[in-house]
Amino acid sequence: MEELSNIRNIGISAHIDSGKTTLSERILFYAGRIHKIHEVKGKDGQGATMDFMELERERGITITSAATTVHWKGCDINLIDTPGHVDFTIEVERSLRVLDGAVLVLCAVGGVQSQTLTVDRQMKRYRVPRIAFINKMDRTGADPSRVISELETKLGIVALPLQLPIGEGESFEGVIDLITMKAIYNEGKNGETLKEVDIPAALQEEAVRARAGLLDVLSLYDDTLMEIMLEHEHATPEQIMPAIRRATIAREITPVMLGTAYKNKGVQMLLDAVTRYLPSPLDRMAYACDNTNEGAEVAVTADPSAALVAMAFKIVDEPFGQVTYTRVYQGELKKGQAYLIPRTGKTQRVGRVFRIHADKREDVPAARAGDIVAVMGVDLVSGDTLCHPDVNLSLESLHIMEPVISMAIEPERTQDRDAISAALNRFMKEDPTFHARFDEDAGQTIISGMGELHLDVYVERMRREYKAGVVVGKPNVSYREYPTKEVEFDHRHKRQTGGSGQYAHVIGRLVPLPPEAEEDYEFENAVSGGRIPTEYIPSVDKGFQMARAKGPLAGYEVVGVKMVLEDGTYHAVDSSDLAFQVCGRDAFKDAVRRANPVILEPIMKVEVEVPTNFQGPVTGNIAQRRGLITNTEAKGSSTIIEAEVPLANMFGYSTDLRSMTQGQASFSMEFHSYRKVPAAVQTEIVEAAQKAKQAAK
Repeated sequence: MEELSNIRNIGISAHIDSGKTTLSERILFYAGRIHKIHEVKGKDGQGATMDFMELERERGITITSAATTVHWKGCDINLIDTPGHVDFTIEVERSLRVLDGAVLVLCAVGGVQSQTLTVDRQMKRYRVPRIAFINKMDRTGADPSRVISELETKLGIVALPLQLPIGEGESFEGVIDLITMKAIYNEGKNGETLKEVDIPAALQEEAVRARAGLLDVLSLYDDTLMEIMLEHEHATPEQIMPAIRRATIAREITPVMLGTAYKNKGVQMLLDAVTRYLPSPLDRMAYACDNTNEGAEVAVTADPSAALVAMAFKIVDEPFGQVTYTRVYQGELKKGQAYLIPRTGKTQRVGRVFRIHADKREDVPAARAGDIVAVMGVDLVSGDTLCHPDVNLSLESLHIMEPVISMAIEPERTQDRDAISAALNRFMKEDPTFHARFDEDAGQTIISGMGELHLDVYVERMRREYKAGVVVGKPNVSYREYPTKEVEFDHRHKRQTGGSGQYAHVIGRLVPLPPEAEEDYEFENAVSGGRIPTEYIPSVDKGFQMARAKGPLAGYEVVGVKMVLEDGTYHAVDSSDLAFQVCGRDAFKDAVRRANPVILEPIMKVEVEVPTNFQGPVTGNIAQRRGLITNTEAKGSSTIIEAEVPLANMFGYSTDLRSMTQGQASFSMEFHSYRKVPAAVQTEIVEAAQKAKQAAK
């Protein structure tokens, strides 16, 4: 157990361009994992270590999460660097699901931005303690006080600054540690040497006030420190640090650190904070459902000698086999051992176990509780539990977002068809937010994802990794159809074609679900007295769900509907599974058509950072796109505009924004919600769908 207390499983998450990957590169360097620093957009052409994909290095962005292990002052830190683009948010989601702690990186100028809010929600969903690191302190306009204020007002957390800056912007030199009350500077070519000196006289008074504030806040969450404060004793670092650790692990506070990864300042102190304040596997409790005991909740402990319980959180399909990234929660995962997959009820044998460093791997015979490793030889999907055959436990799976954008793709040549098919099968297996289907009406393959960039990356990967010629159509929005009133259905399916025929009869109600409902579809069996045999009930449900895939207005998926099956009849000879499926499908289509359906469209939360002198044109353009401005905020010479805009009106926005602002503005967007489209827009969508259907014929 002593070894387990020295393990930290952490992720680095943030809004795009906050400096996550640059910070990861410095952590690898200072921990001795690499011996030369590479930049995200470095002139050496190599790119950052954790951005190992060719596309990542070309575009200067992180597309997939990358894992590695570093050693720091007696601790093993399993580190995952995650993307900032909302299009790849599944990478953040599945990483946070299996981590014990996180570093939330914020830009000292940008502060809390749109994707920061998303990451914060994900951390709260999986109850992950975090440290906040305010990066880019060397940038002009850096304002850590404002960022700390935004952490509290926008994220609703108690931010506890552990440091004060010595200078800001270009004059940023180092930090004052409020626990040891020392000034700390980074020296040497790459900031590898830390120099501790007395606090400059000009900052002494401010540091004393800040330390008193730190102790006041901390004492509210720690009884031991409260007693020290009440007795007017001097709190020592040995008393303060355990108090910070306890409150951080309980998610009552978020310690805040300062630095600039690019200028090699503050990173070693952040690593110290990770080892001091973030939890080990022993400090976090996981829970699983016992499948042999009606799903009863049981605790999973970080005990290496107990029965194995592990989670597959990421799949990578490679030419020589599937690599499955796995977090071991309990027990020991051994090479050559067979384990149970509760989802399928089958056992599979683990071929190899690896430790991971970006795209490099090191074979190991086994992994113990608390480890994050990759395995080969098992066919799993993201979110699967892997456990010892003596137990049958399932860990809580991942939260998967639905795609909001689609586009049609076709092979350039007939010989490209097989390569595209292989690529799509692989990508769907690896990424639960990427979908592909064949539209028989249009005779096209439709791919769906979280945004334009998401789909662009996968199309480019088809061309590069599979040498497939791909013709890409215009992106389409994933609209939904929603019934607005309750209707009854009474549908009979009867067909006689020589020999045994088909007979089924279903009666019930279609009930619209409230917009805030968690599920898109519900089925309730209210049949009594055996009016429909039990074995045919699932067939009716299956028929309903088949029909739900294409709505009556424009062929989009029907959502927000509850189907209540109340009655019906059957025939002893002519009734069958197929008959009740067909009957359920036709009953659903007829009921939805009479339920006054409307079309829902995805609304995106858009955040634009624009020089204040260009604010007018940008605001006007958002209004032209049917956008609703929800907030504007001045930050120095820039203005942050927050808006809710239909996705259908955001295509090509980056080009328009550049031309309106002489290339000085930037924006980010993420999915917000589905809303009813205006009547005029609904008419356009329906007419366009009808034209497309006629053209396909």
